[in-house]
Amino acid sequence: MSEIKADKVVDAKGMNCPMPVLKTKKALDELSSGEVLEVTATDPGSASDIPALLKRLGHELISSSQEGGVFTFYIRKN
Repeated sequence: MSEIKADKVVDAKGMNCPMPVLKTKKALDELSSGEVLEVTATDPGSASDIPALLKRLGHELISSSQEGGVFTFYIRKN
């Protein structure tokens, strides 16, 4: 998904729950509406935790993927 340009990147690889979610929320708080955040994480819980966070906060999950144990999320701040 390298065609998506991220305005900010969060590398949460190697971190366990709840750190990927907390880092994602903090980064979203720093973005302006319409900007894109890229999050990478290795915690398997991220696959469900980050989409749940976005649904609760009202942000858009543009895409998510998993490759080699790394989860990548592209999020548009609303």
